[in-house]
Amino acid sequence: MTTTLTSTSTTAETPQPLRIAVPNKGSLSEPAAQLLREAGYATRREGRELVLADPENGAEFFFLRPRDIAVYVGSGTLDVGITGRDLLLDSRAEADEVMQLGFGASTFRFAGPAAAVSSGLDVAGLDGQRVATSYAGLVADHLAAAGVSASVVRLDGAVETAVQLGVADAIADVVETGSTLRSAGLAVFGEPILRSEAVVITRRGADGPVRPAGLDVLLRRIQGVLVARQYVMVDYDVPREHLDDACALTPGLESPTVAPLADPAWAAVRAMVPKARTNKVMDDLYDLGARAILVTTIHACRL
Repeated sequence: MTTTLTSTSTTAETPQPLRIAVPNKGSLSEPAAQLLREAGYATRREGRELVLADPENGAEFFFLRPRDIAVYVGSGTLDVGITGRDLLLDSRAEADEVMQLGFGASTFRFAGPAAAVSSGLDVAGLDGQRVATSYAGLVADHLAAAGVSASVVRLDGAVETAVQLGVADAIADVVETGSTLRSAGLAVFGEPILRSEAVVITRRGADGPVRPAGLDVLLRRIQGVLVARQYVMVDYDVPREHLDDACALTPGLESPTVAPLADPAWAAVRAMVPKARTNKVMDDLYDLGARAILVTTIHACRL
C-alpha cells in the first residue's frame, strides 16, 4: 500500500492598508502632513505625489482636494480623512467627525451691505433674498433650520464682490479680521453659522463591526501628538520637606514620578505640565526651594 501525504500551506492574507485622505493643498495641507509625520507615518517627498504607500505602518495615503475628501470617505472609497468641518458639512456626505485637530480654525458668517446691517438686517431678513457663498450646502441647511427661504447662489471664489456686482443681496463666507468685507462695503450680522477647524472624519457607521483595521492606531497616534503638543516634561530636585507642596504644583496626569537622590534630604521629581503654565510652575517651584529645574519637549505620548 502506498500512502500519499498531501502538504497544505496556508498563507495569511496581507491586511488591507488603512486608506487615508489628506489635503493636497490649501491651509490644511502642511499642518496635516506635519501631524502625520509626528505620528510616525510616511509623508510625501514631492508635492506632485497623489498616492503614497506606507506598508510599515499599514497605511496608504491619497492626496486630494480638501473639498473632495468627505465625499470619498463618505462613499467608503477611502477609510478616513483629514478635512475641515465646514467642508464636511457642506458636502452632506455620509461621514462623521471623530476627532478635532486644533488647527485650521475659521468662523463662517453672514455679511451684507454695511448700511443694511446698521439698519438692523438679520438672518430672518434674508427671507426671499439671494445669498452668495462657496458653501452652498452648508448655508442652505443653516437657512432651512432657521426657517428662512432664500436663494443660495454658489460661487467658487471672490464671494465678497457678489453684492457689489449685483449677483446677491448678502453673502456667507469665512471671516477672519473682517477687513476684506469692510473694503467691499460689507459688515457681518447674526450669530456665526459655524466655527470650523481641521477634523478627522470616517464613514458613517465605521464604529460598527466593519471598523477599518488600523483606524484605532491612527487615532491613538494622532491623539498622542496632540496631547504632547500641549505638555512639557519638567524635572527638578526638591528638599524632601517641601516634596508634598512641590507635587501639588506638578501633579502630572496620574501622579508625578519621585525618586531618591544620593543626598537623603533631597528627591528628584518628574511630571508632565501644561505647556502654557511652564514658566509659572518653574517660578513657583524655585520659590519653594526646588533647584535644577529642567524642561524638555514631548514629541509623542500614549495616555
